[in-house]
Amino acid sequence: MSELIFASSDSREAYRISKMLKEKKIRKIASRIYSTNFEEAPKEIISRNILEILGRLYPGAVLSHRSAFEFKPTSTNQIFVTHSYTRKIKLPGLTINFLRGKGPVQGDNKMFGELYVSSRERAFLENLQITKKAGPNSKALSLPEIEEKLDDIARVHGEEGLNRLRDSARKLSRTLGMKAEFERLNKITGALLSTKPSNILKSPLAISRATGLPFDRHRIEVFEILFNYLHNKEFPTIPENNLSLKSFRNFAFFEAYFSNYIEGTIFEVSEAKQIVDTGQPLEARGEDSHDILGTYQIVSDRTEMSKIPSNADEFMNLLGSRHAVLLSARTSKLPGQFKEKNNRAGNTLFVDYKLVRGTLKRGFEYYSVLKSPFTRAAYMKFMISEVHPFTDGNGRMARVMMNAELVNSKETKIIIPTVFRDDYLLTLKKLTNQKDPAPYVEMLSKTRQFSARLHFEAYEDLYKYLESHNAFREADEGRHLIVD
Repeated sequence: MSELIFASSDSREAYRISKMLKEKKIRKIASRIYSTNFEEAPKEIISRNILEILGRLYPGAVLSHRSAFEFKPTSTNQIFVTHSYTRKIKLPGLTINFLRGKGPVQGDNKMFGELYVSSRERAFLENLQITKKAGPNSKALSLPEIEEKLDDIARVHGEEGLNRLRDSARKLSRTLGMKAEFERLNKITGALLSTKPSNILKSPLAISRATGLPFDRHRIEVFEILFNYLHNKEFPTIPENNLSLKSFRNFAFFEAYFSNYIEGTIFEVSEAKQIVDTGQPLEARGEDSHDILGTYQIVSDRTEMSKIPSNADEFMNLLGSRHAVLLSARTSKLPGQFKEKNNRAGNTLFVDYKLVRGTLKRGFEYYSVLKSPFTRAAYMKFMISEVHPFTDGNGRMARVMMNAELVNSKETKIIIPTVFRDDYLLTLKKLTNQKDPAPYVEMLSKTRQFSARLHFEAYEDLYKYLESHNAFREADEGRHLIVD
């Protein structure tokens, strides 16, 4: 039997319902609504099945206004429907707000029996109706929320998609008698497309698009979560112990070696050392050799690594100049230039290439508030990894920019050894997908403690220490990084 049974004017069905009710096979949970579910509270059953209830009890109703976008009750348990009358009906744990208006029109979608859902164009017009209420009790989304939805259309479908929506809404507004609402929509879309003044916009996302620097709001949400976590925690200062040029460069060699190994540029340590010592690439692996050389050239230069950005423009210029050195031998990878098409790793699609500058600029605002060198380093590293602004070399650039924050403050740099690669990548994914920053920060803290021990005047001594602590082990060998 279905979880819900509805009252019927059919005498046979009414008798059947009455009989089941007497036999306690069903119970009444609201007017004209019965249920076979005796375990859950009526409000939980109704909330879960509200769309079916609307379709069965109010045929021809249109799920409209904010509910056409949200498909569920608001946080104050309100749902909004256009019908032939204005009325409020209270069900256990939920209020149905009926708004008098035109019934289904062409483009509205039918679902759950006789319930319709406003088309996207209709929903935008409905949400631009003037309303006295605000927040979750309002029938309309806020203007910033509407602007962000329009920005999503522009981001995914381009200006053409936004223009198509506007053209369809213009025709629909005549059918619905919503000329004033269309004029508001027209002004917002015009501002987003920079054909009308942008001072009417409220959403930072929409304002950024109108001024030519749209950003990825989903990534900015994750950046804010990481920022709040870092900003509200205290981290110890770990001074740099590689004070001599020799020990600094010994550290820099393994920094470059491991950073490339993580990305799949795999050499024997002796081969990488030969490349760095001679400045000559291996004959059969010219581009890979130059990756090692480019990384080492940056991270072994204390002056270069002491540079950190003071504003967003400096940040992007510094990113570009370092990337140009890093990938100087890979001209097809656009050294020094942001990507010109989208990139991905497995199922992870990184920030759209058209949103790179805006996302970096917006993300930089959080970075600029952080004061502790470690928090700035951790944030900077994740921001670049998450945006993936270049065609190639993004992971290496993220680690270079991370360590520059630490060199600038005379704190120990961080190496991610091979044995720790899986921990490193998994915590990045957890922050991206589950918005949990704790494992990522704990992972960096652990490798920071390990890296603080790597101060040796003799290259051989540093190599032996790394080897004895499992740094060169592959993650699938079942060994763990030993942190003294």
